[in-house]
Amino acid sequence: MTGLAQPLDDSPQLLDAGAVQRITLRLAHEIAERHPTLGGVVLVGIPTRGVPLARVVARQLASLGHPAPPVAALDPSAHRDDRPRPATPHSALYDVDGGSAPRIDGSVVIVVDDVLFTGRTLRAALDALVDCGRPAVVELLTLVDRGHRELPLRATYVGKNVPTASGDRVFVRLREVDGVDGAWLRRSVP
Repeated sequence: MTGLAQPLDDSPQLLDAGAVQRITLRLAHEIAERHPTLGGVVLVGIPTRGVPLARVVARQLASLGHPAPPVAALDPSAHRDDRPRPATPHSALYDVDGGSAPRIDGSVVIVVDDVLFTGRTLRAALDALVDCGRPAVVELLTLVDRGHRELPLRATYVGKNVPTASGDRVFVRLREVDGVDGAWLRRSVP
């Protein structure tokens, strides 16, 4: 458990563990409704919290009687336009369990991230994904959409829309990483 496991001082809690479970179950239902057989669906999480979130959604799909889709991780850092790029490029798509990455050519790839904000991470993820193959369809699943897009992108599956000021911060914590499930809003200081 990391130091992030404790609630954020007096920051309002947006989601508790029960809400995260209900939301991921609802998102799994939405995916199954859109892709009834789940054939060719691959969940691709963006580190750090998108990967465990993708695993939770895969487990929720399995709990509904569907085959759990493969889960991979996608590191978009080499494609960021708002942060320094790594000196040594590396494979952006990898299997979360250490095996070979699932094939994405012709697949329905659902990119999973915890918070959607400006859209810059998603843009970088799309560029990284194209470097790895040519999906038939790319969709986005996010636990929290806080608005303030800088790019014309939107999520296909949204857990919760949270109106925020641009200087606010949304912190998502997931049990696999932080020891607790939830989301908190830290308001910017005027």
